[in-house]
Amino acid sequence: MDSETPNDAPEAPARKAVDLDEGTVFAGGGGEDYAAPQSLLLGYANRHGLIAGATGTGKTVTLQTLAESFSLAGVPVFLADVKGDLAGLAKAGSDAASLHAPFRKRADQIGLSLDYQRFPVTFWDIWGQLGHPVRTTPAQMGPLVLSRLMNLTDAQEGVLNIMFRVADEKGLALLDMKDLRAILNWMGENRADLTLRYGNISTASIGAIQRALLVLENQGGDLLFGEPALELADIIRQDASGKGVINILAAERLMQSPRLYATFLLWLMSELFEQLPEIGDPEKPVVAFFFDEAHLLFNDAPRALIEKVEQVARLIRSKGVSVWFVTQNPTDVPDRVLSQLGNRVQHALRAFTAKDQRALRQAAENYRANPDFDTADAIQHVGTGEAVTSFLEAKGVPGMVERTLIRPPFAQLGPITEAERGAILAASSLGLKYNQTLDRESAHEILDRRAAEAAAQAEASGARDDDLWSMGGEKSESLTRARRYDHGLDGINIPGGTRSAQRSSAGSGRRGDTALEAFSKTVAREIGRQGSRVILRGVLGGLYRGR
Repeated sequence: MDSETPNDAPEAPARKAVDLDEGTVFAGGGGEDYAAPQSLLLGYANRHGLIAGATGTGKTVTLQTLAESFSLAGVPVFLADVKGDLAGLAKAGSDAASLHAPFRKRADQIGLSLDYQRFPVTFWDIWGQLGHPVRTTPAQMGPLVLSRLMNLTDAQEGVLNIMFRVADEKGLALLDMKDLRAILNWMGENRADLTLRYGNISTASIGAIQRALLVLENQGGDLLFGEPALELADIIRQDASGKGVINILAAERLMQSPRLYATFLLWLMSELFEQLPEIGDPEKPVVAFFFDEAHLLFNDAPRALIEKVEQVARLIRSKGVSVWFVTQNPTDVPDRVLSQLGNRVQHALRAFTAKDQRALRQAAENYRANPDFDTADAIQHVGTGEAVTSFLEAKGVPGMVERTLIRPPFAQLGPITEAERGAILAASSLGLKYNQTLDRESAHEILDRRAAEAAAQAEASGARDDDLWSMGGEKSESLTRARRYDHGLDGINIPGGTRSAQRSSAGSGRRGDTALEAFSKTVAREIGRQGSRVILRGVLGGLYRGR
């Protein structure tokens, strides 16, 4: 079999080469039954996009070709590799590769010169095995996204919001899983006082959150939370030749925890929204962000979260971010989010049931009709590697739907070897920054230290009053209680047993208890005053401040 003409098919006649205009992304074209060359205007790429189609219809190739085109235009890209196929972007394609054999015929039909080349790639992996470790902190993720990650109820989410508020006011940095557990334990011990200030905090809610943290930890959440946290500047880069760096998140293992996968990408999109400055409509995007398996973001999502995603999708445009949702059916994306996606590549949809037929008609209705063919019929019958496309034209007007042959990729289609991946990771300068975990002082260490200091103070106070033991009676009983301590509201171990015991002893006029209690509360207020801070969080709970 000839590698350039599979199945002994006659070679397509050579066509005039496509002129790849600056400021555009060439998507594809075709011959007799297909459209003239179809291109995405870079100036309208920040109106976002959709890549949809049934399994096996060519979505991955479309994602790869768009990522290549953005990179060639100098636009950095972030995408998730859910099957391991997209790692081939790091290696130039070749006619000798069996997967590339049909592409030569398609390129001739489109009129495209196949300029095989590799692209600058940075690999990331939450587990740190197939790429540089990628981390964030609970403080950066915020209570809304973290609640979604742990699938908390409204009451439990309320307790989590109180936890973040208390951490801010008490100067307790939330940097890793240990910090979350430590402050939840502390809240459980002091929930009576916290309830008066912030609202009801039940032990059942605290226990449920602790169990959710355990599940998250088993899924790899303990590796996700930590420092150094991912900095956006490290994914918005160009190489020495001016190509945008393509950041590939290894998601094969991550897809086994779909909620963790969806929440991480949601957090990253919210960070782009919060940290990037307003720039209006740039000539080309600052970064292109591809959200593969996008239905996982919206499955069972609360209405409040969907509203936040819609808000981000609408407003992030003015920050120069191009967001692309990749999914099987457009109905996987809520209508209010779908309405923000002006650029669309629709691969084949199969309509075997009445429900499928309705979804097909609904998908067709999302396009500007073409009088030359029926859109629904075209969506149902386009082959692998073909699609119906609609890109925004001048002044942001939706383009007429067209049947299009998607251009072949320039890089290798498919995975690379472990040795090739290892060589790329070894050559990356980001390994020096992210490969080693940092463990700064945070909530866990601060609460432990304060408890130890308060215990030492209580012991020292008892030692100084040893000479009073000979007096016996009431003072002896008071000092016995003074050697016991519990956790105070400000993170200090307050001598004198339980709070109810303190109040009753103070009411009965036992001066020993009252003096110790006053001393401890004074120290607690001073530590709380010096350590307190307030952190401003954005629309999805990330941080506005720099660290």
